[in-house]
Amino acid sequence: MPITLKTPEEIERLRVAGRLAGEVLDYVAPFVQPGVTTAELDRLCHDYMVNVQGCIPAPLNYAPPGYPPYPKSICASVNHQVCHGVPNDRPLKKGDIVNLDITTIKDGWHGDTSRMFVVGDASILARRLCQVTLECLWLGIGQVRPGARLGDIGAAIQRHAEKNGFSVVREFCGHGIGQHFHEEPQVLHYGKPGTGIALEAGMTFTIEPMINAGKAAISELPDGWTIVTRDRSLSAQWEHTIAVTETGCEVLTLSAGAPPRPDPGG
Repeated sequence: MPITLKTPEEIERLRVAGRLAGEVLDYVAPFVQPGVTTAELDRLCHDYMVNVQGCIPAPLNYAPPGYPPYPKSICASVNHQVCHGVPNDRPLKKGDIVNLDITTIKDGWHGDTSRMFVVGDASILARRLCQVTLECLWLGIGQVRPGARLGDIGAAIQRHAEKNGFSVVREFCGHGIGQHFHEEPQVLHYGKPGTGIALEAGMTFTIEPMINAGKAAISELPDGWTIVTRDRSLSAQWEHTIAVTETGCEVLTLSAGAPPRPDPGG
């Protein structure tokens, strides 16, 4: 599939879908407390997307080649789960960290974003991992402009993660997005500056670094979806959908409750 450059009208459609995805995270945030199950968070998000926003939850029954249909409306990845965690009936407990990954479809266009939540008080390591991963996301976003290269994004993320003693998951990456959930290009979260395809205005894609407190190696659970760190170390992820503009980029999944751009302190 070639990279499709979006028109201003198409980017407006993506802007609407992206804002709605961010607003799902704003809505569910107060419910992320000790004792709630990720299945309950899934139900809350599903009902909000369908009944309030008039959206379709993109993950529900999503079945790329080789995968069973995904059974829930959101992904909820707890502690050592890296991504694609399937919501279940285990209550969250104080000290957990959880990534909630939301993708809406509105009028045929996708908005994709994820956010880390700290359940009650968490360890210094857990909070630092979540913060550094957020910084990695925004350092990657900061590389996006016409003429930059995809490798610039990955290099900025990898440099910051490894400087802080963390590792970058290699097997999963950001992706183009539009009328399809996953399009070209693939956006790696590691790499070398000046490599990869050149960015052009009209490109739309996600940046979604997965950063581990331990080693980068991962495993897949028997459900066929949930990815975990092989050494059972904590993992964190943040995600935004980005449009390349004539002068830089626009983050399409910002919402009122989204954490502001952090200062990574050099």
